[in-house]
Amino acid sequence: MKATIEQPTYLSWAGYYGMMDMSDIFVFYDDVQFFRQSWQQRNKIKSANGNWMWLTVPVFQKYGQKINEVKINNVVNWRRKHWESIYQSYNKAPYFKQYRDDIERIYQSEWGYLSDWNIFIILIVSGLLGIKMPKLVKSSELKGLVGNKTDRLLQVLDRIGADEYITSYGTKVYIDPQKFKDRNIKLRWYEYRPPVYHQVKGEFFPFMSALDLLFNTGEEALRYIREGVHLEENV
Repeated sequence: MKATIEQPTYLSWAGYYGMMDMSDIFVFYDDVQFFRQSWQQRNKIKSANGNWMWLTVPVFQKYGQKINEVKINNVVNWRRKHWESIYQSYNKAPYFKQYRDDIERIYQSEWGYLSDWNIFIILIVSGLLGIKMPKLVKSSELKGLVGNKTDRLLQVLDRIGADEYITSYGTKVYIDPQKFKDRNIKLRWYEYRPPVYHQVKGEFFPFMSALDLLFNTGEEALRYIREGVHLEENV
């Protein structure tokens, strides 16, 4: 069983959905420390002037909080501002009308916790992309996890019965491949190389939110996502 373990991010990029698309089981790693101005809180869209911009969710943060403990600051009307920015950026995109209502409804709902909000968006967008959904699990629901880094990841994989783990190249700085070999769990390194597609205005900017791909390529979005996926088996 192929598994991926990823933190729930806001307006996730195409590479995130590429990992979800190839997984049998996808774990939202929501009980590790939250860092301010991380991908859990913000992401990029391409603005109407041809540049890119951040969309950032305001939160109430306390030092040492876990991702699933972070509350959204709904005192300010940030959801309206985010939707207006998305609308102004993409209303001339070829597939904006096709997906407008679904994305607008996201911003008409109000959530208390950042992690829940992000997962809510991920599920909606993955459906629009046409991804066959893997089994979904929150790490916070797997009680009794201890340790950190590789040891904690291996505990998660044991709990869900995975024998193959797909993870990004960025995790090489703390993952111990030998421990995976010792547990007979295949380790595969994931890299996403964004393919070029037509964006509404200006030069092509990679690494935008997957909304950019969806509004610009429509039903071809999943093909583009799969085209950008590259895997390397750990040897």
